[in-house]
Amino acid sequence: MTQFRGAYTALITPMKESGEVDYEGFRRLVAFQIEQGIDGLVPLGTTGETPTLDEDEEERLIKTAVEEVKGRVPVIIGTGSNSTKHMAIYTKRAKDLGADAALVVTPYYNKPNDEGLIRHFETAAAAGIPVIIYNIASRTGRNIPTPLLERLARIPGITGVKEASGDLNQMGDVINNIKLKRKAQGKDFTVLSGDDGFTLPLAALGGDGVISVISNLVPARVAALTRAALSGSYEEARRIHYELLPLVKAAFIETNPIPIKTAMTWAGLPGGPVRLPLGPLSKNSEAPLRAALEGLGIKMI
Repeated sequence: MTQFRGAYTALITPMKESGEVDYEGFRRLVAFQIEQGIDGLVPLGTTGETPTLDEDEEERLIKTAVEEVKGRVPVIIGTGSNSTKHMAIYTKRAKDLGADAALVVTPYYNKPNDEGLIRHFETAAAAGIPVIIYNIASRTGRNIPTPLLERLARIPGITGVKEASGDLNQMGDVINNIKLKRKAQGKDFTVLSGDDGFTLPLAALGGDGVISVISNLVPARVAALTRAALSGSYEEARRIHYELLPLVKAAFIETNPIPIKTAMTWAGLPGGPVRLPLGPLSKNSEAPLRAALEGLGIKMI
């Protein structure tokens, strides 16, 4: 089993004003992330607006990420769908194009029962690439409780979970009842935070890091926070946590990735507009987002 540990960026998909994907901008973002010391990249997730991308765009983005990374950090590709058949195709594609792992979200809208979820993730693991389960009830309508996650963790090829339940008690249960028990058996099970605000507390509980939104803009700082927390340097981790907290709050003042793409555009990085059905950042949200960037000393154009 492969363990993924550290700070991973849930990459945005930069767009041109015409609405086309900015592939060169995406390549620049990948290079920027690696230069800034990020531990891994996660294209084609929620932050990447994957539901609005067509398959040709997705394939080109995967190829670009893998080519630019050149094996220097892990590339985890979002391959989830509410169709098990489509998810299996996307997961196999990620493997064939050189990804290191697949991030598979709980099927959304369908609200599958336990048996359906088990079969869904068995299908994902059968693709032959490490699979990280993405638990985010706020977007899928279906939480994966810890007892069910324990069953899923026994599937060969399921290597971890991105925990975005928003419930620190549940995260602690996942670490205590799954990760630590498997560690005692000589097996790995990665537990990554799906929320920037939980990076420090999850690491303190024994987790492995974060799949971050704000690291699109400040990868070096998120990497420093994560490394400090994972090494037990909690005073330093707290300092960086509170330094970044205004940006964490502002990045979710409206639906992700609207604020972070806006912030990146203001900072002169590839960002661009979001695709419908997401709309541009509202005027009322601009001031707190600008204040968060100014507080971090980020120059805006």
